[in-house]
Amino acid sequence: MPSESLSAVPDRTLELPSGKGLPVLGFGTWQLRGEEATQATGWALGAGFRHLDTAAVYHNEREVGAALAETEIARDDIFVTTKIPPDRTGRERETLEQSLESLGTDHVDLWLIHWTPEGGVGADLWRAMVAARDDGMARDIGVSNYSLDQLDQLSDATGVMPAVNQIEWSPLLFNGVTLDGHRERGVVLEGYSALKGGTLEHPVIVGVADRLGKTPAQVIIRWHLQHDVVVIPKSRDRQRIASNAAVADFQLSEEDIAALDALGADD
Repeated sequence: MPSESLSAVPDRTLELPSGKGLPVLGFGTWQLRGEEATQATGWALGAGFRHLDTAAVYHNEREVGAALAETEIARDDIFVTTKIPPDRTGRERETLEQSLESLGTDHVDLWLIHWTPEGGVGADLWRAMVAARDDGMARDIGVSNYSLDQLDQLSDATGVMPAVNQIEWSPLLFNGVTLDGHRERGVVLEGYSALKGGTLEHPVIVGVADRLGKTPAQVIIRWHLQHDVVVIPKSRDRQRIASNAAVADFQLSEEDIAALDALGADD
C-alpha cells in the first residue's frame, strides 16, 4: 500500500508499566487460520497497523509469525500480544516458549491470561507470568475477560495489578462504571468484538457514519480511540482492513460520543 495512505492511520499509544507504548489501534486475528492469517496480517501491517493480537488457542501464532518475518518493518515497531489459556497453570513458561518460537521472536510485548480460571483468579498462574516478565520474555502482562472485582482479587493476592484487561466492548456494551473503574486502577481497557453484535447495523451508528461520510466500522473504532480504549478490529478482506485503519482524519463530536455512549447502560 502506498505510504501516503498511512497518513490517516492513528499513531496514538498508551504507556504501559514497562514504558512501552500500546497502540490504541490493533489488528485482531481470531478465527484467521493458515495462509489467510499470514496474508491478512501482512495486509494489516501494510495498511499501517502496528499492533497484532493473537493467542495460543487461536492456533495461528505461527502464521502471524510468518507475516512478521516477511515484513520489512522493524520488530521493535510492532507491538505483539498473545495469550495463555488458564488451564496451562504449571506450564506457563513452556507455553510462552512455544508461543515465542511460533511467532519467531524472543519476547512478546503483552502476554494475557485469556480468561478467568475456574474457582479463582489464577494467582499462581499470574505469579509465573510476573516471573516471565521479569526475565524479559514478556514486556508487560495482563488479563482478559476479568471483572473489576477479579482485577482487585488478583492484585491483592500477588501485589501486581494487570497492565491491561481485554474484554468485549462496543457502544452497545458501554458502561461508564467499568470504564472509570479501569482508569482508577491504572489498567488499560482493551475491547474486542467491537464490530459484532449488531453494531454495524445500529441506526444511531449508521446515522453518524452517513453524516460524516465514514463507514459504521470507522465510527465504532473512532469511538474507542476517543475514549482511550484499545480496539482490535479483525477482517480478512484487504479493503476493509485498510478502511479500519484509516480513522485518524476525523473526530466524533461530544454529541456523537454521548449518543453512542447512550446505547449502552451504566450499572
